[in-house]
Amino acid sequence: MLPLKMVLLIIWAFFVGYILQLQPLEQSGTLTLIEKMVKLQLNEVNAYAFTLFSFMGVWPLIYACLMFIDERMQPIPAWPSFLASNGSGVIGMMPYILLRESRPYFLGKKDWLIKLLDSRLTGIALLISTIGLIIYALYSGNFDEFIKQWQTSRFLYLMSLDFALMYLVFPTLLGDDMARRGWHDSRIFWAVAIVPLLGPLVYLSIRPPLPETE
Repeated sequence: MLPLKMVLLIIWAFFVGYILQLQPLEQSGTLTLIEKMVKLQLNEVNAYAFTLFSFMGVWPLIYACLMFIDERMQPIPAWPSFLASNGSGVIGMMPYILLRESRPYFLGKKDWLIKLLDSRLTGIALLISTIGLIIYALYSGNFDEFIKQWQTSRFLYLMSLDFALMYLVFPTLLGDDMARRGWHDSRIFWAVAIVPLLGPLVYLSIRPPLPETE
């Protein structure tokens, strides 16, 4: 059986190659769609497409709430991958995941950034925002139209794959984060890991505070 990091590296390399092959930004209408979503011209964009686009902004924030804590125990910084992931999703996030080592402990005091990312209020704010986006899509979006658009838009198709990969990679950080907080229940791990997006957000909203050491 291949080691986990080798599997992740293969997936990452395949996804990079797949994007280079499809070249979604060169497809007619893609840049216009992105511009409308960035400018919040929501009356011209299907709510499901905008919600999916927004989810790809939520995922890096979820990762940040774990990886900037994890970074304290690692020889590599987290911020390059975090910044890159905001524009490229899992492609930018994966280098940190591949280079880090499992170190399920935390040493030292929490600085202001870790206190912010460790706060349950941060998790609750992200959870409420995400639920709001889901409600917006359900009430304002046209799902049948979105499916037709998804079938023809390389950008939406690849963004969906990116969402799935961000979901699948997340548990690689989850186990160490739980251990730092004294949570060793595999049932909690799988409950969080199995539910896409909402599982990690609920976890951030209820996890015990990170203990500090002198």
